[in-house]
Amino acid sequence: MNIPEHQAELDARGLFCPEPVMMLHNRILEVPEGGILKVMATDPSTTRDIPRFCQFLNHELVATEQSDQDFVYYIRRGA
Repeated sequence: MNIPEHQAELDARGLFCPEPVMMLHNRILEVPEGGILKVMATDPSTTRDIPRFCQFLNHELVATEQSDQDFVYYIRRGA
């Protein structure tokens, strides 16, 4: 997989719902429009919550990765 170049990161590992999405909501506002935010999480509910967050707020989920316990999301900030 091609890993997108990102302008910012959010480490939400060890946090549980709703904290990762709440932190994402604040952090994405610091990324310029069209910029990519890399989000790292360990909560499995993020596999449902982050795509919904992106769809609802018109951000683009560019790519995802998953290892044993980590979930990584690359999100392009919408307008």
